Amino acid sequence: MKYVVFLLKALFSLYGLMLFIVIMLLLFPFVVIASFLGKVRGGNLIYKICQLWADVIFVLWGIFHKNYFEVPHDVSKQYVFVFNHVSYLDIPVILKVIRKQHFRVLGKAETAKIPVFGFFYRNAAVMVERSDAKKRVASVLQLKSVIRKNISVVIAPEGTFNMTHHPLKEFYNGAFKIAIETQTPIKPVLFLDTFDRMNYKTILSLSPGRSRAIYLEEISVEGLTIKDVNSLKEKVYKLMEEKLIYYKASWIRQN
Repeated sequence: MKYVVFLLKALFSLYGLMLFIVIMLLLFPFVVIASFLGKVRGGNLIYKICQLWADVIFVLWGIFHKNYFEVPHDVSKQYVFVFNHVSYLDIPVILKVIRKQHFRVLGKAETAKIPVFGFFYRNAAVMVERSDAKKRVASVLQLKSVIRKNISVVIAPEGTFNMTHHPLKEFYNGAFKIAIETQTPIKPVLFLDTFDRMNYKTILSLSPGRSRAIYLEEISVEGLTIKDVNSLKEKVYKLMEEKLIYYKASWIRQN
């Protein structure tokens, strides 16, 4: 029975991958046109196109997404959005989560090398090469520039997939430094079901079902200085950890 389930999941994943490629190719000419409109206007339009892609692909994948708000969310404000990172599906989910605000995602530079998809990525995300100190600094400066243009930024503070059975892995400082230096509040968002829909172990794990995102309370950085980075990071980590346990995220295992 185990092998039958694996085969069905693999076949569904291949179906999902085929749809991913076909729809991306259909939208590619529109993204190329948008890329000539500049980093701000063109980038905003590319995100709208990508949101359309996410809307279509989720229906065809049989994934039903819903956003929940523990407190009212002010779409007129800018934020440094942070989320838990456990799945290849996290990026498409971001496109379903943030709908009424302009934003840019901080992404890995190597992803931009993927044919066609890399073109979308290069024109929509802020690239970072963590192995190169100078390029890391350049990425931070670019994120700050984005915020000055009244655009929010989205960062996975874990950096890479959480491959543990703990709610979160250790956070990097970057998101919290940027929030403090630009005096932009942090908005944590939890992705509860992306691990179940497609986990980090293999892209052949796609499955239909529900997808939930939980908007948590915003964390103010007003008056904080660079000396407060660690305490801010710990505060956000503790909040997200407690809430992932409360909502019974499926990857968490008690020792």
